[in-house]
Amino acid sequence: MSNVASPAANQEGAAKASSERVRPVIGIPAPIEHATWRIWEGKSHLLSYGYTAHLRNAGASVVLLPVTPDMDSDLDAEAAHLISMLDGLTLAGGSDVDPELYAAPASPKSGPFDRPRDAWESALLRAAIAAQVPVFGICRGLQMMNTVLGGTLIQHLPPHVGSDVHNPISTGFGEHPVRTLESTWLRDAVGEHADVATYHHQAIDRLGEGLIVSAVAEDGTIEGVEDLGRGLVAVQWHPEARPHEGIFKSFVRLCAVRRDERAAVSR
Repeated sequence: MSNVASPAANQEGAAKASSERVRPVIGIPAPIEHATWRIWEGKSHLLSYGYTAHLRNAGASVVLLPVTPDMDSDLDAEAAHLISMLDGLTLAGGSDVDPELYAAPASPKSGPFDRPRDAWESALLRAAIAAQVPVFGICRGLQMMNTVLGGTLIQHLPPHVGSDVHNPISTGFGEHPVRTLESTWLRDAVGEHADVATYHHQAIDRLGEGLIVSAVAEDGTIEGVEDLGRGLVAVQWHPEARPHEGIFKSFVRLCAVRRDERAAVSR
């Protein structure tokens, strides 16, 4: 019997190897901030280098999706078009989510808000869910995911937990331990316990539809959520600020697997 593979088998193997070599393409919305750099000052699309560095080191190609101040444009159509070209979406940390998104009055302790960013990220998230493209939410990104799915937020956390442990210093990240829950994607990604970089004064109150809790802090604050069926994973902390390569590698693998599954269905 010949051990020579058929041309079809060779083509299939070559296609699989090629697919495994192709980096998943992951998009990150880049917010508008006032910044100073070199001799210039003004409005800029500003995003911490840690997000793109970790994702690239984990095996992804990264593209920025600039927030637009044009609220009158068809954001849903634009978001759907962009998501159709991506294998994953990451929502980064940043300003407080506008409580109008979850039908609550603004607390004196919340804000300022970035409504163009809220609108753009909401549109991208809805498009990603519809297209079955995985999403990784980080800090504000977790809160945005929760509110888009119908959940609510605690607008100022310290009175609820009796401390400033989640936002202990104004000029940088604090640190506290979290515990992941059994049988979750996050447990597989980071292990049972992790010391995490923290900088947030808001947190999940009521969970969004379909989400489950995947990590908690010692004071009971929700630190991770997921809906793996829809490829949604999120953490309240800042893994881009620490050497948490495992969580980024796990997300990039998830994007690659879901990309190949979508490709197989479309053949």
